Amino acid sequence: MMSHWSNLLVLGAVAAVAAVVLLGLINLLRKGDRNRSQMLMRWRVGLQFCALLLILAVLAFRH
Repeated sequence: MMSHWSNLLVLGAVAAVAAVVLLGLINLLRKGDRNRSQMLMRWRVGLQFCALLLILAVLAFRH
């Protein structure tokens, strides 16, 4: 049962990172606000860090 929930958590974290990357790409292609681009970049880095920590925690507790 733990495996199912951990898989969903990891999938959600990866989906959140992908969504922010896509928003950043759309903003870039539309030549949007530079401040928004910087904010999206910070969100992406933070979400990637959280996703990485979550993935490592799942791997550590799966034994």
